[in-house]
Amino acid sequence: MAGKEGNQVCGVDLGSRSVKIILLEQSGAEERPSLLRRQSLDTIEFYRNFGRMQEGKLMVDFSALGFPAGLKTVSTGYGRNTLALVDGEVLSELKAHMLGAVYQTGLLDFTLVDLGGQDSKIIQVRQGRMNDFLTNDKCAASSGRYLENMAHVLGMSLPEMSRYAEEPVELNATCAVFGESELIGKIVEGYAPARLAAGVNASIVRRVLPLLRTFQGETIVFSGGVAQNQAVISLLEQGSGRRVVVPPDPQFNGAIGCGIAALNSAL
Repeated sequence: MAGKEGNQVCGVDLGSRSVKIILLEQSGAEERPSLLRRQSLDTIEFYRNFGRMQEGKLMVDFSALGFPAGLKTVSTGYGRNTLALVDGEVLSELKAHMLGAVYQTGLLDFTLVDLGGQDSKIIQVRQGRMNDFLTNDKCAASSGRYLENMAHVLGMSLPEMSRYAEEPVELNATCAVFGESELIGKIVEGYAPARLAAGVNASIVRRVLPLLRTFQGETIVFSGGVAQNQAVISLLEQGSGRRVVVPPDPQFNGAIGCGIAALNSAL
């Protein structure tokens, strides 16, 4: 990965639920870039406190966030179609997540499953390049928002809900809104909270598996906020019959990919 001596860049993922910002540095042309800093902020808080519009583009106060000003910046994410950063460049979400997964795992051949705040992406990567993809941004039923809503209904924290994978209650609603009503109905029927939580986790995986069957391969790289759910990881591995690799920073994967693109000028 080419880069100037001591070159620092910034990657920004403008997500629907949170904004992720990372700082990457490459000390030499042959050195692996170092992830110096990562920060996640609530999306509304970010726009309210650190961003303002300037001639149709988003001006970010990186200094107030503690990041060096004037760095080369590449952005991606949920807001990319309406908000370009002042003095920054824009990278497609698919390429950002592919580059981030290659950097974080060192793998060149895999199927990337990214389950973010409100959408899902399946990307087939071959020899370090995107070969094919499927996306779903029409429904939040396989997303972090869905898990948050279901955890609220169950009165559980997300970390607690992520522990349950055994004896899942079958949940058939294909819509996040109707899913809440169905879950409430199951609570009324008297199912144990652990089985209900397992059912929510299993429903996430059940929606992803048909998409995965389109792409052959031995390894799944799982990124996005949902990749912090241990039960979903286990159920995805069982259901697909494939090895599941979770990068060290799954929720920062898109921002990291933007940083790699900034270093490589791979726009």
